Amino acid sequence: MNEVTTSTVDDVAGLRAVADFFADVWQMPRSAPPFHTDVLHSVAHAGGAVHAARSGGDVVGASVAVFGPPAECDVYSLAAAAGVSDRGTGYAVKQAQRVWALERGARTMRWTFDPLVARNARFNLVKLGAVASEYQVDFYGPMDDGINNGDETDRLTALWDLTADAAHAPDPTEGRVAAPDLAEGRTGAAVIAKAPDGGPLAARDETRLWCRVPEDIVALRTSDPATALRWRHAVREVFTTAYAEGMRATAMSRDGWYQLTHLTTTTQEDQA
Repeated sequence: MNEVTTSTVDDVAGLRAVADFFADVWQMPRSAPPFHTDVLHSVAHAGGAVHAARSGGDVVGASVAVFGPPAECDVYSLAAAAGVSDRGTGYAVKQAQRVWALERGARTMRWTFDPLVARNARFNLVKLGAVASEYQVDFYGPMDDGINNGDETDRLTALWDLTADAAHAPDPTEGRVAAPDLAEGRTGAAVIAKAPDGGPLAARDETRLWCRVPEDIVALRTSDPATALRWRHAVREVFTTAYAEGMRATAMSRDGWYQLTHLTTTTQEDQA
């Protein structure tokens, strides 16, 4: 297996390879990628960063970041992606962004992600340790790429503390977050909403709320777009209500349950 290496990219050939990679990830024609080569070159020239992860000479992951207002010491990640066979590439890309940002005085990094994509949520909230600081309804409006086509583009904003200890990749067994205990006759969380598939959608106890998302929303958009949209609206209702109460998504279980808490009440026990 070839080693994955990361580096910043500012030459036209390298930027074109990154643009092609993003087009493949978002299932768009390479002639119409989400970020054209000229845009990536402008980002790099303006002081932002385009990172590429390579294995055997091929681009297998990439990211794009720019700085926010100087007073905020904040970086905004416009895009980050890894190939289907991740092999830790996504983590390597984010850590390369982190090092680059810290060297330039940043303290936090933000980006948006689709709340219905459980794998991304778990990566962002559990492996990186970010917090979903905002819920944005239909943030981008209609999109016509192969991933989001036909859906509304609600997004969570990940807020990542770059100064937190992240010197090595967390062990996969760490940071496990349990789904709510909904077994009949046991004390714990009570179901407060049903999902489009007939199962529980949301549950809560005195301090926490959980919300379930589909196992594979991208496949569901293709096979049953109407049901996918029902999931979007159902999860939106849970999240917008919870966020209005001051709760925030802080974790995701392995079986697709978000955990939302009031941040002042989050404890180590929540991560057990």
